[in-house]
Amino acid sequence: MMNSSDDPGPTHHGGAHAVGGSGAAIIAEDLHVVRGGAPVLDGLSLAVPSGMIVGLLGPSGSGKTTLMRSIVGVQVVKSGRIEVLGLPAGSRDLRRRVGYVTQQASVYDDLTVRQNISYFRSVLGAPASDIDRVIERTDLGSVAGRLVGSLSGGQRGRVSLAAALLGAPEVLVLDEPTVGLDPVLRVELWGMFRRLADEGTTLLVSSHVMDEAKRCDRLLLMRDGALLADDTVQGVLEVTGADDVETAFLRLIDRGQPDLRSPDDVAHGGPGRHAAEASSSQTAAEEEKR
Repeated sequence: MMNSSDDPGPTHHGGAHAVGGSGAAIIAEDLHVVRGGAPVLDGLSLAVPSGMIVGLLGPSGSGKTTLMRSIVGVQVVKSGRIEVLGLPAGSRDLRRRVGYVTQQASVYDDLTVRQNISYFRSVLGAPASDIDRVIERTDLGSVAGRLVGSLSGGQRGRVSLAAALLGAPEVLVLDEPTVGLDPVLRVELWGMFRRLADEGTTLLVSSHVMDEAKRCDRLLLMRDGALLADDTVQGVLEVTGADDVETAFLRLIDRGQPDLRSPDDVAHGGPGRHAAEASSSQTAAEEEKR
């Protein structure tokens, strides 16, 4: 676990509709990240609306973790703009406003659950009352006195989540938080995410399990560092004519045309950026023939 760092922050193809969208908690514009000389994110643009659960789905290696690291300000970015709550990603002022849970639980095995939470609370400067609040919120009361190293993988993940909840962050960035959990624990965790969103928290949750898409308010589908979709679950299914998100994902790959509909497009029945571009190209081609 870590909260938005005060380390230096950021000094295929997404939707221009996303940038500057009203009510966006996270905005990325023309984001480029290179590792080992190879592009990982190549001109990606998106927006994450406030107070929603937004699922970031895609196969391993698609760039999900790199995007999340860019959002919390711990990833070196070659170029582009990324803002969180109106501030540059990684800004010191975001330290207590953004919580980040990594794939591997970032907690100390030789400390108890309560000692871990107490330590992270002191680092963040969160209220002392937060210790009991987040332990209760993550249902860790029965193991609060146990060493974290003696807990199950799912329990260790919840300790990391509890630490991320210190200070009541406005944005939570969760990198595959349900991996390795049994179905019952997964349902319980998603229930917690829903309650947080209902209280106004913005959650960006990554997963490579397409079945989890139905629990999200919006989806960002990624492949090879590019966005295949930025839409509601229903919108993705309607655009592709699929019955499930996994089939929709495959159809988007086959057709080579992304589904990038902003919340405004959905609210007003607009065709979205992909359709608008296609229409514009067709009009231009017809005018050229004349």
